[in-house]
Amino acid sequence: MRFLHSLPFISLAASSFAVEPASEPQYILSNPPDAAPEYNIPTSYESAVLARRILALTPLGTLATVFPDSSRGRQPDGLAGMPLGLLEYVADCEGDGNPTFLAIKIETTFKNVQGGSNISLAQRWTPPYPPDKRIKSSFFDWLFGRKDESKDRVPYSAVNLPRYSLLGYIEKIDPASTEALSSCFVDTHPDAKYWLPGNKIHESEFVRLVVTQVYWIGGFGDRAYIGWIPVEEWKNVTRKEWESVRLPGEKEGWDEWSIDL
Repeated sequence: MRFLHSLPFISLAASSFAVEPASEPQYILSNPPDAAPEYNIPTSYESAVLARRILALTPLGTLATVFPDSSRGRQPDGLAGMPLGLLEYVADCEGDGNPTFLAIKIETTFKNVQGGSNISLAQRWTPPYPPDKRIKSSFFDWLFGRKDESKDRVPYSAVNLPRYSLLGYIEKIDPASTEALSSCFVDTHPDAKYWLPGNKIHESEFVRLVVTQVYWIGGFGDRAYIGWIPVEEWKNVTRKEWESVRLPGEKEGWDEWSIDL
């Protein structure tokens, strides 16, 4: 859907105001129709390469599960079937697209999995550098009398940055791999050394999320792919491929309006 079409009461005024139509997003939450050749949308495989780079570089994510039918411990009544999303440490230790987790068995997330819950992992790209040029609309600022804030709480447009959700199931990893996984995981999360398998605090084990479905939002729909990525493409991405690309904001001096990030 074109952005200005959802705001008909100002579309006429906007057309007469000086803006930069070539750069402003024309599609926000969906891709343009296939019959619109003026838009150069990345393929699902190109998007998979970017997504695998996010997995490799992003150490945090949100695991979503649902509560089982039966209550347990001090759990309130009436939670059966309710979704729950919690922060989790993530590592790309196996290099095949299946994220690695250090599962602590008292965690609610992994208790829900033991109770039969489905699971998904949501991750988003957070640029290490803010853009040189922010996404702003001089027309809207003029129309509504908005002034520039002295400091942005979020110094970039989060909805214009890539993110994804991985759907799948949890699978235990052979304990014979514990030493190698421990080294990889602690390299990403140094404080995790205190709850590695065999620690004296909590019972833990390494598990993987076996990815079966990938949903991707690469940014604004007129310049990024939005939709399902075939899981075969996700798994076929090589390290060489994801190391050869760059995500928005990995380097200083980027422009949020730019289509070629």
